[in-house]
Amino acid sequence: MFNNKNMQEMMSKLQGMQGAVEDSKKRLENIYVKGESSDGNIRFVLNGNRKLKEITIDDQIINGNKEELIEKLIESFNKAIEDADHVNENEMRSTAFNMFPGMGG
Repeated sequence: MFNNKNMQEMMSKLQGMQGAVEDSKKRLENIYVKGESSDGNIRFVLNGNRKLKEITIDDQIINGNKEELIEKLIESFNKAIEDADHVNENEMRSTAFNMFPGMGG
């Protein structure tokens, strides 16, 4: 069923797949998404690997209502993570499609 040549080919393909996934992760490091509160006073920037890169908070909101601040932090972070998830999933789908052209599309 599996001879030495088949095993070598399979291992080579697995190494290629691992390399493709690593390349995708590197590309995702340079793709940025942002999530802002509805009033624009808070902004989160994440990369495509869902790593937080920047937080911007307008000075006027810091001195305001704590509950409102927390609400806006949650709102803007959730928007950013949603966009980062979308970018990440599309990149991984594209990588899988390139490795296995018959999958999805």
